[in-house]
Amino acid sequence: MSLSIVQSTLPDGVVEIAPRGEIDVDTAYEVREAIAGVLTKSRPARIELNMRLVSFIDSVGISAMVAGFQTAEVSGVKLVVTEPSRFVHRQLWVTGLLGLFGAPEPYFSGASSAPEAPVAGG
Repeated sequence: MSLSIVQSTLPDGVVEIAPRGEIDVDTAYEVREAIAGVLTKSRPARIELNMRLVSFIDSVGISAMVAGFQTAEVSGVKLVVTEPSRFVHRQLWVTGLLGLFGAPEPYFSGASSAPEAPVAGG
């Protein structure tokens, strides 16, 4: 399976990078380049790496994420992972890197995408 990456700027100026597919020895450079490309063009307050559609990541992919995090940090930009797939979440947890990327909760495809309704106070 190949990797595709969609990049978008959210209304609050946050840049979202959303890879889809497998991040491995053959494709990890694409993630690193996407992060570097954002930093070359601008200095957003945050870069969100939305990992919801990543089905597989190996050690080379994890290394690319860490390199991207370090590159962003040197530029004064916070890089966090959002909505990691269960596989990505597990890999970040096992490697002890979950906290580095903002300790995101795993994305469950069966979960409602709508936010929970606020509970009325009494």
